[in-house]
Amino acid sequence: MPMRSTAALLLLSLVFAPVAGAQVGYAPRESPYRDIRKGHSITPLFGRIGGGGGTYGIGPQDGNVYGVRYDVRTAGSVSFGLTLAQGDLKRYIVDPFVEVVRRKSGPVPQRVRFVDVSLQLNLTGGKSWHRLAPYTGVSLGVAFGQQTPADTSGYHFGNKFYFAPQIGTRYFLTERLHLRADIRGAFWKLSYPVSFTQEPVLDPGTTADPHAVILDGRLNQWTLTPWVQVGLGYTFSL
Repeated sequence: MPMRSTAALLLLSLVFAPVAGAQVGYAPRESPYRDIRKGHSITPLFGRIGGGGGTYGIGPQDGNVYGVRYDVRTAGSVSFGLTLAQGDLKRYIVDPFVEVVRRKSGPVPQRVRFVDVSLQLNLTGGKSWHRLAPYTGVSLGVAFGQQTPADTSGYHFGNKFYFAPQIGTRYFLTERLHLRADIRGAFWKLSYPVSFTQEPVLDPGTTADPHAVILDGRLNQWTLTPWVQVGLGYTFSL
C-alpha cells in the first residue's frame, strides 16, 4: 500500500477512534437508559384549566379537570391514548340587552365533559433516560358543555371539536408504575349570537359611540385554553 494511503488511513483511525469508543456506551447496570415496558396503561388524571374564555370571557375557563386515560404503545416511539374527563369550570355572562355598566356578570359554573384521542411521540424512543421519558403529541376531541340557565343572551358553548398540542414527560417509579405530567393548549371555536352585534334596547349607543357587544360583526372566535395535568399510570399486558 502506498505510504500516502497508509498515512491517510492512520489519520482517519485517530480521528474516529474516540467517537467509536464513545458509542460503545455504558455497562448495562450503569446506563441511564432503561427499556420501557410495552403494553397498555391506565392513568387517573387530575388537571387545571386556565383562562381561555375569549374576548368577552363567556367561554369555559378556570377550573379543575379530572378523568382517566388509556394508552397502548404500538411501537418504540409511538403510542395512542383515549381520555375521558370532566371539568368543573366557570364562565361569565354577557347580557347584550341591558345597560353597558350592568352587562357582564358572574362567574357562574360551567361543567364540560371531554372525550379525546391522542397521538404521542416518545422523544427517547422505547427507553427512559434517568427514569424520564419526555414526549410531545396532539389530542383531537369533543368538549360537551352544559347549558347555563341564567344566560338569556342566546349564547351556548354547546359541543365543540378541539385540538390540543402538548408536551410532557413520564417518570418511571418502577417498571410498571409511572408519573405523568404535561402542558397542553386546547383550541376551540366560540360562536356568538347575533344579539351581540345589536344595540341594547335599554342603552342604545350612537354611530360615534356604539354600545353593541361586538362592533366588527365577527360572530366566531378561536380561543386558546391552557391546560395542565398530572397522573399516576400503571402498565399491564393483555
